[in-house]
Amino acid sequence: MSLVVVFTFNDFSENTYLIYDDSKECIIIDPGNNNPQEDKTLSDFISANQLKPVRLINTHCHLDHVFGNKYVADTYQLDLEIHQGELPVLEASPAVANMYGIPYPNVSPTPTVFLEPGQEIAFGTTKLSIHFTPGHSPASVSFYNQEEAYIIGGDVLFQGSIGRTDLPGGHFDTLIQSIKDTFLTLPDETRVYSGHGPATTVGVERLHNPFLQ
Repeated sequence: MSLVVVFTFNDFSENTYLIYDDSKECIIIDPGNNNPQEDKTLSDFISANQLKPVRLINTHCHLDHVFGNKYVADTYQLDLEIHQGELPVLEASPAVANMYGIPYPNVSPTPTVFLEPGQEIAFGTTKLSIHFTPGHSPASVSFYNQEEAYIIGGDVLFQGSIGRTDLPGGHFDTLIQSIKDTFLTLPDETRVYSGHGPATTVGVERLHNPFLQ
């Protein structure tokens, strides 16, 4: 059985996810740590639980989700994995940080692995299927654990809301279609871990999310 741990980092209150199982292998998704204290929070948890990070992954490459890429890559000697369609977003992140006036001294490394929908993220005894869920960003991907009924969805679907679509590469109709094609095809009990805010379930959002009515 896998455990999903969430850390809320940086000025955007971004959710960084660490998933591990009995093997002690773990993956880190969307590291948003952006200062030494946040770096320490992440690494202290890994050390305290004797975990071995084996993959570094971004659901999408907006600035708040990639702040910690370099720290994680350098500290644990990991390659960055993204969907290739997110590469222009990642490359624009230093300019975006400058526009917001946010320090970004540890610019993300270039990815060396590109994720493809239909493939699996495998580590330890855990498997997550990759799903293409664009709309908030041009090539966002989500990671679904069918056996344990949860999905790591980035900024696609939130509790009572959806990802914003006014950023470059965003598109409202595309986002709604991604939610319908992926999230709303899952069982109601499926837990949705979002890029910001609390977790929710597919069933709750199906019934109550105003954007899906």
